[in-house]
Amino acid sequence: MGCFNSKPSDAGAIRRRPGNIGEVAVFIPGLRVPESLELSQPLSDGLPRRLTERLSALRSRIVVMAAHEALSVTRPRKRTFTQHGGSTSADLLQALEEYLPVLLGLVKEGSNFEDKIQFSWMNQEDDAEETALPSSWYEVLSVLHMMAMLRLSQANSLLLPKTSLEGYHAKVSEDNKRASVEIFLKASGFLECAIQHVLPRISPENRKGLPVDLSEGVLKAICMQALGQAIDVQLGLAIDSPKATLAVKRRLACEMVKCWQQAHESMADLPLIDSWGEKHRLFVKWKYIEAKAAAYYYHGLILDEGNTEKSHRMAVAALQSAEELLKESRDVAEAFHAAPPVSRSPPLCGSMKYLHDKIQKDSSCKVRINKDLYSNDSIHEAVPALPDFAVALKPEEYRLPAVTVDAANG
Repeated sequence: MGCFNSKPSDAGAIRRRPGNIGEVAVFIPGLRVPESLELSQPLSDGLPRRLTERLSALRSRIVVMAAHEALSVTRPRKRTFTQHGGSTSADLLQALEEYLPVLLGLVKEGSNFEDKIQFSWMNQEDDAEETALPSSWYEVLSVLHMMAMLRLSQANSLLLPKTSLEGYHAKVSEDNKRASVEIFLKASGFLECAIQHVLPRISPENRKGLPVDLSEGVLKAICMQALGQAIDVQLGLAIDSPKATLAVKRRLACEMVKCWQQAHESMADLPLIDSWGEKHRLFVKWKYIEAKAAAYYYHGLILDEGNTEKSHRMAVAALQSAEELLKESRDVAEAFHAAPPVSRSPPLCGSMKYLHDKIQKDSSCKVRINKDLYSNDSIHEAVPALPDFAVALKPEEYRLPAVTVDAANG
């Protein structure tokens, strides 16, 4: 593991809102961090001392590492690295994966420890600064949430354009794009497991005490965000491929709309606070509108391939709608970046660079051509509905690990 210069005061800085989080390709609503606690006393009457010490040591290590990683997320110019040069997020993920099998020993069938420990975590999107609950399943849920956030942070790093050694314009490599898709699917898999297999295990009383960060709505929204951004990357790869047809690109864009729509609806009525919470809502709104612009653009191009006046008018309506949506998405993007903590957009690349260049140009061109073709230009066609495609991309299945032998024997 890497070496850290740990300061006890670091944890207190995590909840304070950073002034600037730098470039954002993938939004991460802060990082919830576990608070220190003494595990040995509540467990001393039932679990073997060796297991109690291992559980305590694993969690204590995560507390220190998570505090450092949370600060690096909110201080983009001060990324923390291990002594070997690797990012601490990979080490923290490994620590969490080692902790889970031991932690699950507290909730295994026949265990009397599920509600014996008060686990406390610092929140980011909830009005309450921290949430402490006597529930080991709450701890499991918090761990899965952190694992997903770390994956999204990794995807953000991969998708920020980088200037090549030759000094050419900043871009994202194809390898990074493909790697980010895999990471998005892992993140959504953690969240899907949390929603389906962990939330139902938490008692109704404790579920009422969950912070909004861990509400089913936020978990679903982030899960769909991960899928939506994975499809966005796929669309960018399709745009770069001469073999990808308009139909393929339209389908990807429509699937992306469906993901962002579900994310948007999941967050609609949640009591998110200013700062991280409101910024999260704006990010989802921005990407939802942007996805609709892409979908209407490709739908319009396909409609324009028809041979009738009606299909051509529908194509113009779709392309004009794409242009209007793109303008609206720019306004929401500006609001997102201006909302605290302030951020900035990386140089355009991938699907959105192409679409920002093409939508206005193609829309104006099609409107002019159709006015020349059809004298009766007073008839305005309604915006056509988008095709309804099922989302083909699925979260990578994640199963909770088996309880370690020591924990099972506890």
